Parts: sequence; C-alpha cells; structure tokens
Amino acid sequence: MSERLQPGDTAPAFTLPDADGNEVSLADHKGRKVIVYFYPAALTPGCTKQACDFTDNLELLAGAGYDVIGVSPDKPEKLAKFREKEDLKVTLVGDPSKEVLTAYGAFGEKKLYGKTVTGVIRSTVVVDEDGKVERALYNVKATGHVAKIIKDLGI
Repeated sequence: MSERLQPGDTAPAFTLPDADGNEVSLADHKGRKVIVYFYPAALTPGCTKQACDFTDNLELLAGAGYDVIGVSPDKPEKLAKFREKEDLKVTLVGDPSKEVLTAYGAFGEKKLYGKTVTGVIRSTVVVDEDGKVERALYNVKATGHVAKIIKDLGI
C-alpha cells in the first residue's frame, strides 16, 4: 500500500496531460494554493457528482486563492469527453501509469462492497503556496465533500 501524505510533507511534483493533451505541472501553480483531488474514473456517477461540485464552487475557491486539479487514471480523450458532457471547468489530468496516484497515497488497497480491491482511493490533498501539504484527506465521499472542504478551509 502506498504511503499517505501528512501535513508538512512536500507534495510530490507531477506533470500530467490534461483533457486537451497539454501538460499540467504542480510547479505551474507555485505561489497559489492547489486542491488536488483524486477520483477513480471519469463518466461514473460519483466522480461526476464530485467534478460538478468542484466546478460549481470553482469561482468561490479561486477567489479564496485555490486552484483545483482533478487526477484520475483516465486518458486525455476520456477526460475531454467527461469535460464536454458535464460542462466541467476544473482542470482534469490523466495518470494512466498511476505513478502520481501512488506518490500521493491515492492508489492501493481499499474496501469496495465488502471486498478488498486495489484501485484509486478517492482522496483530496490541499497544497500550500510553497508546495507543502496543508491537508491530506483519504477515503472521502463523492457527495458533500466539496462543501466540507470549503467549510474546513474557512472559505
């Protein structure tokens, strides 16, 4: 099982392709806070709910100094379909190799319908302006999670 990040850790650097195939790096956001959230698969009900919640609150989060990046193991083509179908405004990046998911502790064993499986652990990591982990939340719920983050961050 991959190591979970703790507040104060340096957030693992990454560069991944977005829905248009452009490279997005955590380093591009230096000087701003970033909410990096990890979800299992584009175009599934829970992940759609979560992505729509982030999109609906993007202006509020951006106004408070936060950028949002969604990471899944999907390829850019699927992310583009997801973005178009749901009119998403959040930056979505794909990690088919699962290297970044693993580095963030968002890939490993989890319980699914009572069985232990290996897969994406729905997680959210808040990275501060200096690239340090401010919060690391694992096994989060798709529904209501964005509202909880906004409340926890005092936005």
